[in-house]
Amino acid sequence: MEDLEKIRDEINSVDQRIIEALAARRKLAEQIIRTKSELGTPLRDELREEQVLEHLISMGRGVGLDAHLVTRVFHEIIDDSIRSQQLHLLDYDKSGIKRVVFLGIEGAYSQLAGQKFFAPFIDQTVFVGSDTMEGIVDAVENEEADYGILPVENTTAGSINEVYDLLSCAQLSIVGEEVLRIELSLLALDDIPISSIRRICAHPQALTECMKFVSKLPNCQTLTCPDSAMAVKKVRDEGDPSTAAIAGEDAGRLYGLKVLRRNIEDQQNNFTRFLVLAKKPATIDLRIPCKTSLIMATPHEEGSLLKALALLHQYRINLSKLESRPIPGMPFQYLFYLDFEGNIADPTVSEALEKLRSATTSLKVLGCYPMQHRARTAPKVEILAGGMPESDPATSEPGEKKKEKVSYRLASRMHRADDTIISVRGVRIGGPGFVVIAGPCAVESREQIHKCARYVREHGGQLLRGGCFKPRTSPYSFQGLGFEGLEMLAEAGREYDLPIVTEVLSPADVEPVSRYADVLQIGARNMQNFSLLNEAGRSNRPILLKRGMMSTMEEFLNAAEYILAHGNHQVILCERGIRTFETATRNTLDLGSIPILRSLTHLPIVVDPSHAAGRRELVVPLALAAHAVGPHGLIIEIHPEPEEALSDGPQALHFPQFAELMRRLYQS
Repeated sequence: MEDLEKIRDEINSVDQRIIEALAARRKLAEQIIRTKSELGTPLRDELREEQVLEHLISMGRGVGLDAHLVTRVFHEIIDDSIRSQQLHLLDYDKSGIKRVVFLGIEGAYSQLAGQKFFAPFIDQTVFVGSDTMEGIVDAVENEEADYGILPVENTTAGSINEVYDLLSCAQLSIVGEEVLRIELSLLALDDIPISSIRRICAHPQALTECMKFVSKLPNCQTLTCPDSAMAVKKVRDEGDPSTAAIAGEDAGRLYGLKVLRRNIEDQQNNFTRFLVLAKKPATIDLRIPCKTSLIMATPHEEGSLLKALALLHQYRINLSKLESRPIPGMPFQYLFYLDFEGNIADPTVSEALEKLRSATTSLKVLGCYPMQHRARTAPKVEILAGGMPESDPATSEPGEKKKEKVSYRLASRMHRADDTIISVRGVRIGGPGFVVIAGPCAVESREQIHKCARYVREHGGQLLRGGCFKPRTSPYSFQGLGFEGLEMLAEAGREYDLPIVTEVLSPADVEPVSRYADVLQIGARNMQNFSLLNEAGRSNRPILLKRGMMSTMEEFLNAAEYILAHGNHQVILCERGIRTFETATRNTLDLGSIPILRSLTHLPIVVDPSHAAGRRELVVPLALAAHAVGPHGLIIEIHPEPEEALSDGPQALHFPQFAELMRRLYQS
């Protein structure tokens, strides 16, 4: 017991030194911004950040720390430094106590967003709740509060129309934004079985976001509350053990409730964007990346909106949002709400707005404010894997266009000459880049998939694959853990910031699996399951389509065409070997198909040497050979203990083999 207390004392001492070091670093950041202000230099030096991160990763590995851990800590430190530097340049009044009015009661998400935004001045900030959104606007307009916090949109439920209507009339300016991740839990007085719950209190939007979960609770009545924190408080005050609330874990902790189930929302990546309102507009230093919001109305005539938007395009202004709302008293005429990247103090943006005024019947700038999203410096894959990738001049050109008529019109180079690049949570697949997707054939346990995710991230892999629904040749083989495994895979992906890839087997799987997976895989056995292809075409998730074992390239591209024709243009082709007379390998890897496909189609192409070989000792040489012929990436199977794997163990690489492969792929 004495040894335990001694160790805890040492940990406390280390934690104290960490806090002191962070405080010292923040003071140095304040000195840097004062110097940068005098010199007029940019806030960020991306090259220096990259060099510092690479150095820290090297130092961390030298003392046994993961590159992923070092990167996450670095991101938070750099983000704090940038935020501090931005606040130094903003014209916010930093003296005296500030009153901030938010929607709801203590513990509400709006208050949490406000606390995050005003974190550097939290000791000088008083938060006051409001029952209504209109009350927030009135309080700031009447100078009863200095700032107001309003939720404006949610990634699941969409825009909050009442806020837009209020902004059109309010005499206020947007001076900031904050994006908050919404993680909803089921909370109750005691740790009881979920089947015992008879009533659920929640904000209507929270109920909407958790509809799938709530619908599975038998004989359960739902009650709506104006705010999630109010729902939690109601459960506490009533004292009924059979009543639960849907809200954030922070609110549950504040009011003394127990967590029965975490992350019950239908969509795992669930965010709400909040606006910070003030009486006066903010003046933003040109070095700070900005967003501008405005409302405009265009003449009620053909092409008027197009003319207005073309002006923004003419000035190379990136539009990030366009929303329409009816004009009160004017049936079937609309106001348009726009967000674009740019600072109204920039002469180019200012000139564009002047031109825009001439193309509209009304225009009101709602505010210019710092963008909450700040790009994060990421370590190069070469640093994680051990070198620079070899450039292949043979793959720099997409190939000659086919002039003959083809049946796969949308997939062909005739339809699109340039390579399609698909972005999956920031990972770009296609074009000049090269990505590695890695993970086990099947998700077997939480421990197994987390080990794989950690290793993939640590050695430069960009996406995590794992099978949850396994189509097997033998009905007696392991068929996967289903949605339980999918939740484990999604959890590992979130923990290590890796997009996840998993297979769907039937049209009915597409929608529920899409709630967790970033990329949906259609396997070789289902390449010509046209019902599944059609449903995948209606999805908004990228589709990784594997070539059938006995399919020609034309049949392969026509399968992709089914997906494209139904509206989903995010298709990744995967060569995984075809069946021939040869029995020495599981399949024959058709490497000749890669340059041919690159000449025929603009779609990204990846190679799966694991399923082609079926033998571990062949995977690395086939992967290196595949890399040489110019695909956009590889899919590699790995496992902590391949000999004990429940599915396709003989073709899975041991962890050190995967590390060696990555080093050789990216060596200089």
